[in-house]
Amino acid sequence: MFIAMNRFQVLRGEEEAFETVWKSRESHLDEVPGFIEFHLLRGPEAEDHTLFASHTVWRSKSDFEAWTTSDAFRKAHAGAGGHKPLYLGPPKFEGFEVIQTVGAAHSGG
Repeated sequence: MFIAMNRFQVLRGEEEAFETVWKSRESHLDEVPGFIEFHLLRGPEAEDHTLFASHTVWRSKSDFEAWTTSDAFRKAHAGAGGHKPLYLGPPKFEGFEVIQTVGAAHSGG
């Protein structure tokens, strides 16, 4: 598996607007081979920003890379710069190859 994350330093007071942009957009991820799941994460607050991260899980790094050159990617990111500035600087991308996954044990009771 491969996990792709973008970290955003969202300006204080713009958190709700940032969340609305993400919740109301068409991601087209469900059209993409190898896509497993997406999470929008809200993190700690600092003096001038609140940390957010987008987190997608992929079957493989090659599936993620194929998505970045796909029509679905272009559609999902169309107009991304059309909003008033909501965060400090560009998002920071981080990609991770999954080495180990441990799931919760489920009891039959």
